[in-house]
Amino acid sequence: MSLAIAVTVGALFALGTFLLLREDVIEVVWGLAVISQAANIYLISMGGIQAGTHDLIPVLVTHEAPFPETADPLVQALVLTAIVINFGMTAFALVLSYRTYQENETMDVTEWS
Repeated sequence: MSLAIAVTVGALFALGTFLLLREDVIEVVWGLAVISQAANIYLISMGGIQAGTHDLIPVLVTHEAPFPETADPLVQALVLTAIVINFGMTAFALVLSYRTYQENETMDVTEWS
């Protein structure tokens, strides 16, 4: 399972980097969005199941062994916050690129004056 996640994160980072290096502004915005989602997947995969967390959670102390596996909620909260911030950043970048298109009448970065 971890190999599949590692390959997925690597492919998303590679795709995002490829899109960031393009000349079209919309592709650059998509590249930023893809890289941010790859970072979110990476953070979620690193904050997965931890051994020994059943001793720290009072609700699980009353259950008999084997205890249910729990994930770290802090990482999930941070990724949820990152998703909201990335959504706002992407919306702002799209509005900014639209304004740039109105000003320069092209989306190609090399043709801007």
